[in-house]
Amino acid sequence: MKIIVDAFGGDNAPDEVIKGAVRAVNELGVEIVLTGDKNKIEESAKKLGLSLDKISVAHTSEVFDIHEEPVKIVKTGKNTSMGLGLKMLHDGEGDAFVSAGSTGALVVGSTMIVKRIKGVKRVALAPLIPAEKGQFMLLDAGANNDCRPEMLLQFAIMGSAYMEKVMGIKNPKIALANIGEEETKGRELELEAYKLLKDSELNFCGNIEGRDIPKGDINVIVSDGFTGNIILKLYEGMGKFFSNKLKYILSGINGKLSALLVLGKIKAFKKQMDYTEIGGSLMLGACRPVIKAHGSSDANAFFNAIRQAKKCVDGKFIDEIAEAVSKTTGKERPQNDE
Repeated sequence: MKIIVDAFGGDNAPDEVIKGAVRAVNELGVEIVLTGDKNKIEESAKKLGLSLDKISVAHTSEVFDIHEEPVKIVKTGKNTSMGLGLKMLHDGEGDAFVSAGSTGALVVGSTMIVKRIKGVKRVALAPLIPAEKGQFMLLDAGANNDCRPEMLLQFAIMGSAYMEKVMGIKNPKIALANIGEEETKGRELELEAYKLLKDSELNFCGNIEGRDIPKGDINVIVSDGFTGNIILKLYEGMGKFFSNKLKYILSGINGKLSALLVLGKIKAFKKQMDYTEIGGSLMLGACRPVIKAHGSSDANAFFNAIRQAKKCVDGKFIDEIAEAVSKTTGKERPQNDE
């Protein structure tokens, strides 16, 4: 299995990318191709005291600026470290692609370079988020601000296929993010999407309010990208809030003594809330697995993003999505390059 990794995406590139990639080839048994400036990659590895013997480099000296318009990844960004990686994935030179670069550019590139599964209307940003009971998938978390009801149905189909094939959850529970549990709540988007989800073969459990999301009773939560991104960013902010509060509470003498008694549980809680342990967000709907790592990812986050990419390839969930989407659209089974 070959995973392509953008060596110059993110705030901590290329050092943290290289450290994560080296760990991945040693622990996961995957092949890694880094895209980016070969000289700078080799200089970084030498500085870090790491060997690149098991890692190959696809050279390009260009980097996609995070402040550029996302559509430029197609127009002028094909020779950047991100653009090259996406093109290599499309051409079958790797099985999955990981980048911590511009989210918008990665959405555009996944759609226009890697291509969508035939019949899929939009690629969705789909992170796994920690909850009281394991994790849930949220989609769309920011790729599509304006959605139609049938798009939310497709998001649910894709999320269900991923959670079943990759995460091993049989008959995943699906819910629609809304301002109330009643079927009559929400905007026209939610009202129409509710009807489609209710009439589908999915395990649809109705609407879910924001206060119930952290419980983890639901495996896939569907929303438009505007609402989903607010949920995602709130989660990130609350994670930092709880972490800082915990540090403050345990900073005194009494707190330090108390911490010794529950040290194991504190470590487990911090690990559960740590985004670096999850990896990244999947570009769900693209023909091949594309993982968006967090912009501030460290080596551990890149390692877990690569591990997530490996799980995606092993899970072979894209064929499952293609078949399910073809049933809802009445079209033939999708082919990868359309």
